[in-house]
Amino acid sequence: MTSPELLAMIRCPLTGQPLREADQDMVQKCNAAISAGGIQDHGGRDVDTPVDQLLITADGTRLYPVRGEIPTLIPDWSLLVGDLPAANQQQPQ
Repeated sequence: MTSPELLAMIRCPLTGQPLREADQDMVQKCNAAISAGGIQDHGGRDVDTPVDQLLITADGTRLYPVRGEIPTLIPDWSLLVGDLPAANQQQPQ
């Protein structure tokens, strides 16, 4: 779990939007899609390592992986929600 203090400070490096934790259902579905293969990050690389958590932009379009409690805020390593199977999409809150 990402601390509330850290979430209050970090932003999407591409859009400047605030980030929040994606729900556990999104994490599980994303990991299922990663396990099935065919998921690529924004930089076009295949994603083959499951995530512990995801941070999602306020508009619900971009995901940043968290592995080992470390958020990866590198734009090329982000995932576009629209690239995941439709069942994985999460509406902004």
